[in-house]
Amino acid sequence: MKRLLSLALAAAMALSLTACGDGAPANGSASGSGSQSGGRTELVVFAAASMTETLAQIAEQYQTVDPGVKLVFNFASSGDLLTQIKEGAVCDLFISAAPKQMNALDGTLAQDAEKNPDGLDMLAEGSRMDLLQNKVTLAVPEGNPKGVENFDQLADLLRSGDVLLAVGNSDVPVGQYSQKIFAYYGLDQAQMDAAGVLTYGSNVKEVTTAVSEGTVDCGIIYATDAYSAGLTAVDAATSDMCGQVIYPAAVLKDSQNQEKAQALLDYLNGDEATAIFESVGFSKP
Repeated sequence: MKRLLSLALAAAMALSLTACGDGAPANGSASGSGSQSGGRTELVVFAAASMTETLAQIAEQYQTVDPGVKLVFNFASSGDLLTQIKEGAVCDLFISAAPKQMNALDGTLAQDAEKNPDGLDMLAEGSRMDLLQNKVTLAVPEGNPKGVENFDQLADLLRSGDVLLAVGNSDVPVGQYSQKIFAYYGLDQAQMDAAGVLTYGSNVKEVTTAVSEGTVDCGIIYATDAYSAGLTAVDAATSDMCGQVIYPAAVLKDSQNQEKAQALLDYLNGDEATAIFESVGFSKP
């Protein structure tokens, strides 16, 4: 019960950051892309949950860059955000935690059934970029009671059934990176599920919460989430283990305010915003 309540509180906190400014709607429910609010233009930004704290900080600075823009954030797993966009949710700018979700909207990949299975063409031409890079880390609770030191040791503990590891669901990027790490070590996820050594979160924030509360022995999360939660990351996965962790960003073709959305994206890619991103563990690709 304590864990359920804590997860609910974490979700509520994430939703409380979905808006920058008074009265902004959450979950992409703005009345229309580029709509007016008190004389200001609303830009709806769909961003991976791992960017919650950082983008909230950057949003405050952006008000001095363009006071006429009101930023409305929808933070969730990249898979959930993709589903909302495909179902017609209002979105001006999309930032995912992996290329997979962006590829599914990229018209230049419309002929690639594996990357863009629905043949969608929803990104503004020329706007897509690889905005940031993150790291996949192995984080432990305060005091590290299980004594987990690195991924090599974790693999042994998973084989022996002597650990409880929190990971993301298979439909979210952090979970997909975890699956690649399992494959790297030759670990069978179905067998680990049967052994009860894995527990799952619907996004990286839920995994982070489980580690912070100490309800698990360790968790696979991003370096930036470990930083924001004050957790110790005892190891970082190499590119051989799970590939690069790239955050692509793009303006949506259906945005009614593409120029301002592109200006925001340019700012996020500029020196001022980059300094904030890098202070919490992001880097440039």
